[in-house]
Amino acid sequence: MLPDKLTPTELEHLLAAELDEAASTAPVDEPQLLRPMPESARKALMQAMTEKTCARGDVIFHEGTPGDVAYLVWAGKVLVIKGSLDSPTILGCRGPGDILGEMALLENQPRSASVIALTDLRLLQIYKEDFTRLLSDVPSLSVEIMATISARLRAADTIRDATTQASHRLKKQVSSLMTRDEKELLDLQQMRQETVDLIIHDLRSPLNIMINVLELLDVTLPQEVREDNRQLLEVGRSANNRMRRLVDTLLDTSRLESGEARLNLKETNIAHLIQTAITALTLSSINKSIQFRTRIQDNLPPVMLDAERIERVVSNLLDNAIKYTLRGTITIAAALEGEHINVSINDTGPGIPPAEREHIFARFTQVEGEERRRRGFGLGLRFCYLAVQAHGGAIWVKTGDGGIGSKFVFTLPVSQT
Repeated sequence: MLPDKLTPTELEHLLAAELDEAASTAPVDEPQLLRPMPESARKALMQAMTEKTCARGDVIFHEGTPGDVAYLVWAGKVLVIKGSLDSPTILGCRGPGDILGEMALLENQPRSASVIALTDLRLLQIYKEDFTRLLSDVPSLSVEIMATISARLRAADTIRDATTQASHRLKKQVSSLMTRDEKELLDLQQMRQETVDLIIHDLRSPLNIMINVLELLDVTLPQEVREDNRQLLEVGRSANNRMRRLVDTLLDTSRLESGEARLNLKETNIAHLIQTAITALTLSSINKSIQFRTRIQDNLPPVMLDAERIERVVSNLLDNAIKYTLRGTITIAAALEGEHINVSINDTGPGIPPAEREHIFARFTQVEGEERRRRGFGLGLRFCYLAVQAHGGAIWVKTGDGGIGSKFVFTLPVSQT
């Protein structure tokens, strides 16, 4: 565990790690921060909070300790880390207006990270019992909590980026050790897997809490408040589902690569599976003025497959198509060709250069298309490749129909009856 206060040398050691995110140290503007809240809720919240000051290097709270108090950063900047000083994982900075420790407080679980003061700090703190009482006495605070949870879902994308950067560094270390003995390589691979497993575990816990809180709010909020915030609830659910897919993809990619994954095979209606994946992403497509067009052959035979994994393959490819289609149509097709069913997703985005297509399914591959936009971090497509391959199929990408966009195609063998 970290000491209660870091020395200047220890603090500089942490800051030497990769860190892209910056936060302002200027005091927060109280009216701007609290203006969206009803006056009664704002007064009740301020009365329940007490001020706390910290000096540079102070550890506000430690990873693994009970989460009985949450903090609002009033002025200054903090660093959020996981692990020890010897091998820290930097999750980012937080500044004025940010809330610290609210998830541990809500889920009654230990802190999932440590928070360290980078500058002199002014904090407002609220204890769990006061927080619980406020939720009961001032129902309008629930809406504010919902907005905070939505912001945390967006912040989870930042954590995913940090995870990918850490994996990049570990991969480079593996390459540099290729000339060393096999034991060192195996130890490093094990360290990478343990790091991935740790991050997956830490992501799943807050994701489960977030969706539970969203569902609780949907049930307990007054009907008029619930209807006024219906879109916010749906956005929260959609973002949570996307993060769940990303976490599951990261875990499955490692298992499939190591040969540890077991397929739960059963006869599946591929047309129904595709439609389920489309329905789950309809909100994302509507927000970008994108239409789905399906061309699915009637009476397709059943396919023996792991439905959950193949549905995630379709979802990953659709999510990728939505991301790189500014507007227009995404076409999903499925047809029987010989002993295989061919499934394709054709977008109308910038396309993928032919020279990049051979290695786009490799782990951590990034492809730059038009306007220098990067096509993902390689995990989603890597998972698609491994999952389809595990089913005895194949996957590839080519130029889209009419020379527009990209067309991802994968095959699945027809089940034998």
